[in-house]
Amino acid sequence: MKSVKSSGSFGPFRELNRLIHSDPGVKCRRRDDHRTCTEASCARDGGDFRLSLRAASGLSDEQLFRQAMADVTPLAADRRKCLSPRRRTPSRSATPALEADAEALARLRALVDSGSGFVVEQTPEYAEGTGWNVHPRVSRWLHRGLYAIQDHIDLHGMTVEEARTALDAFLKRSIQAGRLAVLVVHGRGLSSPARPVLKGKVHEWLGRSPWKRWVIAFASARSVDGGAGATYVLLRERPLRKRAFR
Repeated sequence: MKSVKSSGSFGPFRELNRLIHSDPGVKCRRRDDHRTCTEASCARDGGDFRLSLRAASGLSDEQLFRQAMADVTPLAADRRKCLSPRRRTPSRSATPALEADAEALARLRALVDSGSGFVVEQTPEYAEGTGWNVHPRVSRWLHRGLYAIQDHIDLHGMTVEEARTALDAFLKRSIQAGRLAVLVVHGRGLSSPARPVLKGKVHEWLGRSPWKRWVIAFASARSVDGGAGATYVLLRERPLRKRAFR
């Protein structure tokens, strides 16, 4: 590598090497011994050049420093401010945990105020089912509103027997009229002491004979159509033959 000499005129330590080796009392700190040497002998013998500047000049560390800095001109105050490194203010952004809590709180407030963010499919009340040899995604398509609802029935306030009779008549009329995507409103059963009675019965009837031969799929309705208190039903044009279940 090619050495490059500085073009500046400031060199307070230029004569220091000559001054050190011109004093016969200066000793090299070698690994094996301590003896008086000159610059040539140190270079020849490969000695360790950790020489004592205090012994070479007879001055203290502070006096040596002041002597070396004698011709140095201090920078102006405005230049010191410009050349000083800028300190970055540490970021005061909230920790990820606090940000997550704030986001969850905002979603909860929107859910309570306007119902925004409520997804029926992610609640324990959601229910779905498919007929024989039907892919499960059909019930999800039904829940997401991909099939236009053509008719509906409301079973609120009916007993189990009344609801069974009304549902049978409604499904028969729908099939005869060619309305194959229908909505059955049964309520969420919040007043029931245990599990929802009417809602469970409707899902049981749709999955048992004779209607299991007609039902392609069923799924809980979206919030706009009653949510978990209603069920979409997708019917076949013709029933499955009994041998298909065998």
